[in-house]
Amino acid sequence: MELQLYDTLTRKKRPFVPIDPARVRMYVCGPTVYDFAHIGNARPVIVFDVLFRLLRHIYGPEHVTYVRNVTDVDDKINARAAERGISIRDLTEETYRNFKQDVAALGCLPPTVEPRATEYVSKPDAPTDMIRLIGQLVKNDCAYVAEGHVLFHVAAMKDYGKLSNRSLDEMIAGARVEVAPYKKDPMDFVLWKPSPPDLPGWESPWGRGRPGWHIECSAMSAALLGETFDIHGGGIDLVFPHHENEIAQSRCAFHTKAMANYWMHNGFLQMEGEKMSKSLGNFVTIHELLSDWPGEAIRLAMLQTHYRQPIPWTEGGLREAKRTLDHWYALTADVEPGMFCADALDALSDDLNTPKALTALHELRGEAAKGSKGAAACLKASARMLGVLQSTAADWAAWRPESLAISETKVVDLIDRRNAARRAKDFTEADRIRDELKAMGVELEDTKDGKTKWKIAR
Repeated sequence: MELQLYDTLTRKKRPFVPIDPARVRMYVCGPTVYDFAHIGNARPVIVFDVLFRLLRHIYGPEHVTYVRNVTDVDDKINARAAERGISIRDLTEETYRNFKQDVAALGCLPPTVEPRATEYVSKPDAPTDMIRLIGQLVKNDCAYVAEGHVLFHVAAMKDYGKLSNRSLDEMIAGARVEVAPYKKDPMDFVLWKPSPPDLPGWESPWGRGRPGWHIECSAMSAALLGETFDIHGGGIDLVFPHHENEIAQSRCAFHTKAMANYWMHNGFLQMEGEKMSKSLGNFVTIHELLSDWPGEAIRLAMLQTHYRQPIPWTEGGLREAKRTLDHWYALTADVEPGMFCADALDALSDDLNTPKALTALHELRGEAAKGSKGAAACLKASARMLGVLQSTAADWAAWRPESLAISETKVVDLIDRRNAARRAKDFTEADRIRDELKAMGVELEDTKDGKTKWKIAR
C-alpha cells in the first residue's frame, strides 16, 4: 500500500515520502476564535482528521505529529469583543471552548498540539517566535520598517505566486491589497503593525504592536515542526494570500527550498451554487447543525464527496447519511471491530478517496446484512478509520435532536394509551394518537409479538 497525495504546489498526485518516517509532521490552519465556526470550517477539520488517522495507521500513533493552530489575536476578535462588551481573553476562551466541543462531536481526534498565536509572539524558548522571525526577515533584506510597521517585500521572493499560480495583476486583485504610502510595492504585506493602548500589543524593536496573520503560522509551524516539514493543509481559500505568504516568509527567513513538501487543500461547501461563508451570509454553524443532527451524520455527509471537490450541502445528504449510519449501527451492534477492509484502505491511500472507500463499506454492509459476522466486524473497523461508528448502538439509537424537544416519558405514555385503545378496539382513538406522535416527529413500528417500537423520523 503506497500513500499518494495531491500536492497543490506541483499540481499533481505524488507518492508520500516523509522526511523522517519516525516523525511524520503535519500542520493545518485552525480557527480564528471570534465566533461559532460555520459548517464550511468543519470540512478541513474532518478532512485532515481522516488523514491524521490514516498516517497513524501507517506509521504508528507515536510517530505522527499533527499541529492545528488557534488564531487568538486578530482584528475580527478585537471588533467582536468590543461589540459584545467583553474582554478579548474572555471572547477567545469561550469561542475556543465551543470550537473544541463542536469538532469533538464531529468525531475528530484532538491534534497532537494546538498552539495559540499569542503564545508565540514573544516566546523565550522558541527561537522562531514571531518577533525574532520578523527580525530575521529584516536582517535578510526581505522585510523593511516603515512608520511603525514591518512589511515583507514581495520582490525579495523570486518565485512568489507559484503556489496559487497567479499573475501579478491577479494577485493584487485577489489580495485586496491595502494602499499605503509607506509601502515599497502594493503587494508587500504586513508582518507587524502598531497597537494602540486599548488593543493587544507586545514590545518589539519596532515599537509596541501585534503580528500580522501570515507570520503567525510561519512561526508556530517552525517552532513545533521545523523549518521544513511534511504536510501543510487548509481550505482552498487559504492558498492565496495566506499560504503563499507563509511560504515566502519561511523560505526567506530560513533560506530553505521548501516550507512543506506537500500542500493539501480541501474544496468549498456550497449553498445554492455559492461557497458558504460568513461574508456572504449563507452559512449555518456547526453548533446549530449539531442540535438537529448527530455529529457522525454530518461527518459522513461530508465524506461522500472527495475532499478536493466542492460539496453541494443539502439536508437530503444529511438525511441519507443518518439512514446509512442507522443501518451500520444495527448490523455491527453485537460484533467487535475486525480487520480493516483492504479496498477501503487502498482507496484512502489514493489521495483520501473517501467516496471509493465508502463504496467498499457499502459492499461490506451488503454482506453483513446477509448474516456475515466477519463482514460486520470489518465494517465496524473500517468505518472507525473514517471516524464513524465510534459510539455504541444503544447510544446511537438513543440520540434525539434538541430542536424536536421530545419527552420520552410523553412518547411512552402516548404509546401505552394507543395500545390500550387498540385492545379496546377503539381504532379511531388509536389512529388519532398515532397521528399525534407523527406530528411530534415520532415513527411507530408494531412488531409481531405485540410490542411497539419508536424512533425519530427523518
